[in-house]
Amino acid sequence: MPKLPLLSLCLFLCTSIMSCASVGPDYTAPTLATPAAWNNLDQHELAHSGQTNVGQWWQGFDDPLLSKLIDQALANNLDLRSAETSLRQARARRVVATAGLFPSLNTAGSVRGSQVSLPGGGIQTRENYATSLDAGWELDIFGGVRRSVEAAEADIQAYQARVYGAQATLAAEVAISYVQLRTLQERLRINRDNLAHQSETLQLTQWRVQAGLADSLAAAQAQAQVEQTRAQIPALETSLAETKHSLDILLAQQPGTLHQKLAVPASLPSLPQDIAVSIPADTLRQRPDLMAAERVLAAETARVGVAEAARYPTFKLSGSIGLDALTFGGLSQSGALGSSLLAGITAPLFQGGRLKAQVDIQDAQREQALINYEQTLLTALEEVENALVALSNSAERIQALDQATQAAHLAATLAQQRYESGMVDFQSVLDTQRSLLSAQDSLANARADNVLALIRLYKALGGGWSQVSDPNTKE
Repeated sequence: MPKLPLLSLCLFLCTSIMSCASVGPDYTAPTLATPAAWNNLDQHELAHSGQTNVGQWWQGFDDPLLSKLIDQALANNLDLRSAETSLRQARARRVVATAGLFPSLNTAGSVRGSQVSLPGGGIQTRENYATSLDAGWELDIFGGVRRSVEAAEADIQAYQARVYGAQATLAAEVAISYVQLRTLQERLRINRDNLAHQSETLQLTQWRVQAGLADSLAAAQAQAQVEQTRAQIPALETSLAETKHSLDILLAQQPGTLHQKLAVPASLPSLPQDIAVSIPADTLRQRPDLMAAERVLAAETARVGVAEAARYPTFKLSGSIGLDALTFGGLSQSGALGSSLLAGITAPLFQGGRLKAQVDIQDAQREQALINYEQTLLTALEEVENALVALSNSAERIQALDQATQAAHLAATLAQQRYESGMVDFQSVLDTQRSLLSAQDSLANARADNVLALIRLYKALGGGWSQVSDPNTKE
């Protein structure tokens, strides 16, 4: 049997090519200047940095139902599942790209029958049996395939970061909807309590009108006040139902599934005593959107090399080992064996500038990815600064509104007492009741804004995912 050096030659060339340099730019991560500290975070707050697990920040709210809802959402949410599907696609595309580094092998077999007329008038049937093993390999001399693999690997990491981003966004959305739901329940309670109190005032005014101690104008004004307060309740109930439905959708459930579980009002989640706020450089390293933008930049840089490699010659090797015999048993005889080896080269001579333009296009896409990375960085810094300002100012607003509510409650009580004693007119009662309802409603919203500001801060810090516990990191 003749010696066939095809496999040895392929292994030698594979080793040699892997050591060759690839055309196109080598990627280096951009270094962008970041502030040493947050502008809206004082040193006392910074001293508490790291005492809360940012990856599972909702555990710090000490609300078991909120934690359960977020866990359910992370397990079932459809947008998150879609992001995970895109990640699987990226991993499969890397396999396709990597396959270009190796030879391809194909096998074939055939049986051919033919009939030949003999001189004496008879017919002779002839058969031919053939089988072959064919190999082909396009040598990656200039690294175009290796750059494709590099881009595919960066794509995987970008899609993985998008999964992390989807987790962070989902956890924040569930928490925000939950806080809004509890706030709506509290606002409903406030409106119903005020409605009951105003109804009592209306009844008292009607009695005074009947006794000749007040005119019908006061009764009409009291009736108008009651109906205006009553009109707020259906709007709040609608918003409450819509918020419950949005939570259902976030958990990939049919609207109405959570109705019973969330029917009983409860207080807002309590803010943790310590808030983890890392320095800007650490925060930016854990932002999923910034991770994704940086990996997209790496992928687009590698694809510049892919486009550049298309301008260079391509080298192909092909070989075949086959058996050919007139009978099936003859395939095992030494004379049936045949082999061939072919090497070819193809070089672009004139493409009308198309290949160079492809390089320019890809380089522009690389530059766009860099701009997007820089913009994502600035957006991340802005979101954290905004959240810090909102968190600080919302606490001050709560303090002021709490004092305003206490004063409004006292004013409403005094006005009611003095009206019953005939010392003030009914307009004073109406004004103080409106002020009380407005102050209580504003205080409920301010307390919600304080919790929402912390949720948005954790989201801006990149919280909501854990690479260690994420099964999607395993390939």
